[in-house]
Amino acid sequence: MPTDFAATKARFHLPEGVVYLDGNSLGPMVRTAPARVERAVTQEWGEMLIRGWNQAGWMAQPRALGDRIARLIGAEAGSVVLGDTLSIKVYQALASALEMNPQRRVILSDTGNFPSDLYMAEGLCRTLGGQYRLKTVAPEDVLSAIDETVAVTLITEVDYRTGRRHDMAGITKRAHEMGALTVWDLAHSAGAVPVDLAAVRADFAVGCTYKYLNSGPGGPAFIYVAPRHAEIARPALSGWLGHEAPFAFDLDYRPGRGIERMRVGTPPVLQLAALEAALEVWEGVDMHEVHARSLRLQDLFIKGVESRAPMLHLATPRSHLMRGSQVSFRHPEGYAIMQALIAEGVIGDFRAPDILRFGFTPLYIDEDDVARAVGVLGRIMDQSGWDRPEFKTRAAVT
Repeated sequence: MPTDFAATKARFHLPEGVVYLDGNSLGPMVRTAPARVERAVTQEWGEMLIRGWNQAGWMAQPRALGDRIARLIGAEAGSVVLGDTLSIKVYQALASALEMNPQRRVILSDTGNFPSDLYMAEGLCRTLGGQYRLKTVAPEDVLSAIDETVAVTLITEVDYRTGRRHDMAGITKRAHEMGALTVWDLAHSAGAVPVDLAAVRADFAVGCTYKYLNSGPGGPAFIYVAPRHAEIARPALSGWLGHEAPFAFDLDYRPGRGIERMRVGTPPVLQLAALEAALEVWEGVDMHEVHARSLRLQDLFIKGVESRAPMLHLATPRSHLMRGSQVSFRHPEGYAIMQALIAEGVIGDFRAPDILRFGFTPLYIDEDDVARAVGVLGRIMDQSGWDRPEFKTRAAVT
């Protein structure tokens, strides 16, 4: 049956009077999350105490929830595990890929990548003694830059600033033809656009869960390792829960079987409980329907903004094939404009130097929300409602 988006919207807690267009940065809370977390706190932690690791299944959560995320990213069962942060998972995937391709010394990424990914790559290169280097090119030049020197590509499928979407299948195919491995960052893809890691034969993928998957602030990250690499890839961060037998407490590390070796530290049980509740919303939801509806909402927004506020310049590709689930506009006073919008209950966010960013998640955004957002933005621009000192003072988080 087609996805009932009115029904999915009813499953989210959305503050009265707010149009929330920032799920690409932090997803809203599902209504069942508080009760699920409370159960984890009171019935599991409170009553079971340390017995919760066995009786409540805490130790199995990272794999069990990983399998539920696998369905949303086209991954094979048993190939995804949760835990730690996205930066940690980027580091793990990159280090494993470099060790699997020992004759090469170049990590290829692009200038539109999220800076944290680039920082982790730079840090890894330094740790390896300067023998390796990170090479960045313009997003549109990635495909042509993959040559025989590249060991691994590190690409975020959807650009966090502009919403531009890379050709995952084409880049992966080119990388493999050139003897390189691929690491895909799905931070702005998982739960936003259809992804089929198995079909494109991706090598590694990573992503967070607090954006489109709605696990809450600080929610755990996930890592995917293609089954053909699962017994070969060795984790540089060899944590005790990635050991073959964690509770044998051996002094020497032996990697666990398959994706289990990519576990590092203790699972964040309370955060995983919130994620478990959030993932229930995705049962029966088709990702192709989600993205198709998102694109329709985006088109309505773009048309409305360009009509009401032509002084804003579209930064997002017009082609549906090159677009994720967000729309970005440029303006020199982007920060102040966004603060004025937020003050009137339309919440997006700002990314330096001049990007106003709006996420369109049809699980809880509809045509009425788009119409209201366009109306408020048009009025603010007509009346220069952003031109106030309080809107120009930048907060710690933008």
